Amino acid sequence: MNLKNPLLVVKDLNAAKAFYAEVLGLSVEQDFGENITLTGGLCLQTESSWKNFITADTVTFGGCDAELYFEEEDFDGFLQRLQKIPGISYVHPPLEHRWGQRVVRIYDADSHIIEIAEPLSSVILRFAENGLFSEEIAKRMDIPLALVTAELGK
Repeated sequence: MNLKNPLLVVKDLNAAKAFYAEVLGLSVEQDFGENITLTGGLCLQTESSWKNFITADTVTFGGCDAELYFEEEDFDGFLQRLQKIPGISYVHPPLEHRWGQRVVRIYDADSHIIEIAEPLSSVILRFAENGLFSEEIAKRMDIPLALVTAELGK
């Protein structure tokens, strides 16, 4: 068994394509009309075709039980760019989790939750640049010391 692609149902395929291109830099790799595959493997399916596939009359949008997770090396630059895009709806403003990883969550055009975070490797390097030793970083982030030393050894 192999997981191939996550799929999101969208009300307006063109609006969804525009959001994922402008906000996350994804582009269309395959276009099947009512279904597209974006870079990274994310698929978008039109609501009308999805209803036919699952033989349902309605599709519910806006649940807060799942998210798509992205990482961005230039997190600060991404936040600056995000502020310039009109109409972005935030789940919450940028925050720092207890283990030090900075993150922002936004909604796409169909109220799917999108998380953008800095990679853990960036957190490790940021803590090291701020003077923490490997053992302190591992404790602060609640991760194995071997992971910290491997990252710092690159």
